[in-house]
Amino acid sequence: MQLAGRVALITGAGSGIAKAAAKLFASSGAKVGALGRTKEELEETVAEIQKNNGEAIPLVADISNPEQMQQVTQELVDKWGRLDIVFANAGINGVWASIEELSPEEWDKTINVNLKGTFLTVKYAVPYLKKQGGSVIITSSVNGTRIFSNTGATAYSCSKAAQVAFTKMVALELAKHRIRVNVICPGAIETNIEENTQRRDLEHIQEPVEFPEGKIPLTDGKPGTSEQVAQLAFFLASDASSHITGTEVWIDGGESLLKA
Repeated sequence: MQLAGRVALITGAGSGIAKAAAKLFASSGAKVGALGRTKEELEETVAEIQKNNGEAIPLVADISNPEQMQQVTQELVDKWGRLDIVFANAGINGVWASIEELSPEEWDKTINVNLKGTFLTVKYAVPYLKKQGGSVIITSSVNGTRIFSNTGATAYSCSKAAQVAFTKMVALELAKHRIRVNVICPGAIETNIEENTQRRDLEHIQEPVEFPEGKIPLTDGKPGTSEQVAQLAFFLASDASSHITGTEVWIDGGESLLKA
């Protein structure tokens, strides 16, 4: 029970990586605030945690909305009296299109959710993290950090690159308060985020590139799992990583080395 007595806020907890992390953190003793936009999905996550004798509550909010994020963070602290861990995982792929076809509104939506949402998640958690120290984990991506060949993913990649800069800036700012801030950069992971990706007329702008068979060297092309990323987040949330801050960790089976 490495996280016993600690309280974690996990965004995007209705599915995928964050759901796997919520279940893992709870099984290790943490009390979990499962945050997302879809109440039914969050209630399912919470029910699964409670079925295994864990503690969790659903928190419904849009991470890009300041008032909502401030409110649910306060709700979490009112419930359990503290906040020790923040896993800022929620995000969208948004629209992938050429720079000429990508609208300003589509650009804004991706930046608002992925970058502003990360900022708000951390901003409203900091006053409570300062009281005893803690750990912040942010989910970025291989896109925008090591891989730039997914043509059309400009808004997404920019938001992901900015999350790494945000992590390093905030890690230094908060170090004196014993708050560690690190960032995970997953590659191809089996989640449902691809279902929410809108690709538009990319064929005529993509460079023709052929990779060796497999694409993901470590697994002969098989993508990673949400549970594997959750294990990495758990390590960064735990005392096992007590001297690690301001660091990005790629978890991609060597995919980004092949495509770099």
